[in-house]
Amino acid sequence: MLILGVDTSTQHTSVALATEQGTVAALDLGGDRAAHELVVPALEQLLAWSGVALDRIGGVAVGIGPGLFTGLRVGVATAKGLAQARGLPIVGVASLDVLAFMHRHSRRLICPVLDAKRGEVFYGFYRPVPAGVARQTGHQAGTPEHLAADIHATGEDVLVVGAGGLVYRRTLEDVGSVEFGSGERAHPSAAAMVDLTIPRFLREDFDRVFDVEPIYLRRSDAEIAWDRRTGAR
Repeated sequence: MLILGVDTSTQHTSVALATEQGTVAALDLGGDRAAHELVVPALEQLLAWSGVALDRIGGVAVGIGPGLFTGLRVGVATAKGLAQARGLPIVGVASLDVLAFMHRHSRRLICPVLDAKRGEVFYGFYRPVPAGVARQTGHQAGTPEHLAADIHATGEDVLVVGAGGLVYRRTLEDVGSVEFGSGERAHPSAAAMVDLTIPRFLREDFDRVFDVEPIYLRRSDAEIAWDRRTGAR
């Protein structure tokens, strides 16, 4: 089964095509342009480079966050639109799950961290298991200081991975036995996401299209600004 993966939870838009035998093609784009400006051109380029016709795709995997509002919303909408238009099964995957899965061979407790902007991070804790990783906590949003306290409270050796961990490294590195992942694997990879979801597609454990929704964890800047304006009035 050929699966298309899409992740726009960060400014690094990532798309991939893969089967149970491995990755067919992948494209990761970062930079100043927002993910919502890149996702459709990235998909078109991926199909063109790989020589894969759209009618060969058997399913869609999409990163549902937590992540940045506009890019995440557009990426999820694009994946859902494609699934509906082509009658394809879809699976939504938390982006923190993908980051943790990318580091599943660690012997430490894994803490994926995404930069949530506004001085906050998205994070969770995962334990490596033979089949990949097992989530130990819910997805959380908080300050780097809050994260540092949570890492210290585990009392374990912790591997901090993701761009958020690198941004706030100084705050986190003195709270215990902490190791940091590399910048090369600091963003959710669509190729890893498809690898993670292939077993679900093979056993037909799909999501309903209308149930696939972004994980935001907090209100958008626009909502906060609106509350401030209405409060001022």
